Amino acid sequence: MCQLLGMNANTPTDVMFSFAGLARRADEHKDGFGIAFFEGRGLRHFIDCRSARSSPVADLVKRWPIRSEVVVAHIRKATQGRVALQNTHPFVRELWGRYWVCAHNGNLEGFAPRLHAAFRPVGDTDSERAFCWLMQELAKAHAGVPTVDELSRTLRELLPAIARHGSFNLLLSNGQALWAFATTKLYSLQRRHPFGAATLADEDLSVDFAALTRPSDRVAIVATEPLTTGEDWDPFAPGELRVFEHGVQRAQPE
Repeated sequence: MCQLLGMNANTPTDVMFSFAGLARRADEHKDGFGIAFFEGRGLRHFIDCRSARSSPVADLVKRWPIRSEVVVAHIRKATQGRVALQNTHPFVRELWGRYWVCAHNGNLEGFAPRLHAAFRPVGDTDSERAFCWLMQELAKAHAGVPTVDELSRTLRELLPAIARHGSFNLLLSNGQALWAFATTKLYSLQRRHPFGAATLADEDLSVDFAALTRPSDRVAIVATEPLTTGEDWDPFAPGELRVFEHGVQRAQPE
């Protein structure tokens, strides 16, 4: 199973504590890694088809002073598609003048939708194919830039059509919000005042967030498995879509 990590915050936030925990899981999930983080409308995107435990790109990322409001990261264990750079998550496309980022954990069987020229996979994974189809259908459903609530309603209609083909755990963002969908395993955590300390589940590393945050800060983390001990990780229900904006989980639109 691949490992997903998403972060959404109301202020540019350091994600390296969580990424360090994710990278520890690259011994088993050694078929590549990637991370994308937004800076306003801009996007920094780092991928490598080598393990995050041995990749020079991963070493660069760990030393990079990453502060972002939205981050999507992925540790790959290949199911469909060979181990290659073009098959490494997260994938990036442009729609409505914004970058979109997607990372997937799972396996889709028989998902072969018809795709037009605007959104076509570069690699040969089920994940990138699903992402291209989502972008295509969002573009067809909205003539202009929709609101986060409008996008969430459309995604609630589209995502089950993909999920019928197998396990489909997804992180998706355009820099405005983070959408997380699960069919098998995904957890979320919301950090807010009063902040406390947290310890990584896979490494003897702790951080006291109270010393690094302000009372107004809000941070939401999404991961395949809980990354820390002593924090209240909330499991997704099968077929559940959660939307995070400004570090807070949004209420579901009617």
